[in-house]
Amino acid sequence: MSKEAVTDSILILDNVSVTFGALKANDGVNLAVKAGSRRAIIGPNGAGKTTLFNAIAGVIMPSSGTVRFDGTDMTRLPTHRRAALGIARTFQITNLFPQLTVEENVRLAVRGLSGRKFSLFGQGAANAEEAQLVDEAIANAHLTHRRQELTRTLSYGEQRQMEMALALVQKPKLLLLDEPAAGLSPAERVRMADVINGLPRNITLILIEHDMDLALGLVDYVSCLHHGKILTEDTPDNIRTNERVQEVYLGKPHHA
Repeated sequence: MSKEAVTDSILILDNVSVTFGALKANDGVNLAVKAGSRRAIIGPNGAGKTTLFNAIAGVIMPSSGTVRFDGTDMTRLPTHRRAALGIARTFQITNLFPQLTVEENVRLAVRGLSGRKFSLFGQGAANAEEAQLVDEAIANAHLTHRRQELTRTLSYGEQRQMEMALALVQKPKLLLLDEPAAGLSPAERVRMADVINGLPRNITLILIEHDMDLALGLVDYVSCLHHGKILTEDTPDNIRTNERVQEVYLGKPHHA
């Protein structure tokens, strides 16, 4: 990585490797992500995408190399310490309270970040700052029209949007999106893309997503992994026409 790339980046992975016994899932990965940018990590099955994602999130500790975020070496920090630095993550499986409304779920998430964790009801009326956080998170997730509905009445796609709202209340500097369109219908994928595209630019995004059309339409830059290493990095337009990427991931076109 160049000095310019490092000094201009909020997230820097320097020669990161993750091994499981004899298997090297990630092999000397260098990655520099600029603040406010949108980055996709793509690659075929077994390329090491999820492992690298987990190394950034703190679920897995690198076997070697360093991970720096916003000037802090977080290579060995647990997930809650990374969250305190400004990193939030969504998961493929939603974890919501079905008997609460959308607003109550989001308000509970806000309270979980404050000293009033157990005051959801009764005297726990939201103060002005909490109310603003709730309103912004619900609006950014495009769920304002559903805020008083019970969570169990939401479609699966709306539940994924709500998961986004729960991540946004943390005011993250970096949001990690783990296959945000997994299991969604075509119409729900469109809505999810609208949510992601509408997120404030002061939030840096990194996503892994198997829907290539969706992923390449959401990001500024793409890192393609193959056998645990960075195969290439480029803009979405160049990735679409990159022959090496087509061969290992998109499938090389056959000509008559």
